[in-house]
Amino acid sequence: HAVFFIAACASVLAVALICLFLFVNGIPAMKEIGIFKFLLGTMWKPGNNIYGILPMIMGSIYVTAGAILIGVPIGILTSVFMASYCPKKVYRFLKSAIDLLAGIPSVVYGFFGLMMLVPLIRDLFHKGNGSSILSASILLGIMILPTIIGVTESAIRAVPSNYYEGSLALGATHERSVFRAVLPAAKSGIFAGIILGVGRAIGETMAVIMVAGNQARVPNGILKGVRTLTANIVIEMGYAEGLHREALIATGVVLFVFILIINLAFSIIKMRSEKE
Repeated sequence: HAVFFIAACASVLAVALICLFLFVNGIPAMKEIGIFKFLLGTMWKPGNNIYGILPMIMGSIYVTAGAILIGVPIGILTSVFMASYCPKKVYRFLKSAIDLLAGIPSVVYGFFGLMMLVPLIRDLFHKGNGSSILSASILLGIMILPTIIGVTESAIRAVPSNYYEGSLALGATHERSVFRAVLPAAKSGIFAGIILGVGRAIGETMAVIMVAGNQARVPNGILKGVRTLTANIVIEMGYAEGLHREALIATGVVLFVFILIINLAFSIIKMRSEKE
């Protein structure tokens, strides 16, 4: 019991230290710059001591939303296929492929996006150089698939067989039983998979840097380049100092709070859906 307690305390302590570091170093920078200037400013020019992260906030929201629109439907439908429709021979191959997809380094995804997605989008739409919100959204949608599929499939398989059998006994078809009886019963696990996928999409850095264009401006179209909060930190932290460095840490605070808000929103939606 003591060993387990120490392990649990170590995890909590790690989170507490990260929060302490972020807020101690980030809040003073926000006060010096001005909270509203920092959060709502549209210009990021460290050389002129101008630090506005609204373009990065909007970029993170757009890229993450695009990844959700692409990855969540594909991930859930793939999970349904694997849990309820897939033959055993095909399942082994498909499961191995998804596990392999989860183990690919993010920089490899970035190379794939840079060499395949970016030229494809450039040639398809004939606008810009292809490094855009759309490229980053498609790439992140692919990257979050293993997380969503793994958690959602486990949730579907954890539903007691009585739900499916009872639905069939009442005259429902196989498809109707799966989508009207099994999936609603597994919605808690499905929401958990979506939350984990969103966290992966928001926190991804290397692949996004390689395909998003890294332009610190308010995006005005899905074919325009964009810079996310994580990309902004990684690109400039290596040479930042003074207020510039503190502003980047404050950007991490905003990202941290942003993730907390998303998790809280999903938790509220999950609680309401369970009550219904």
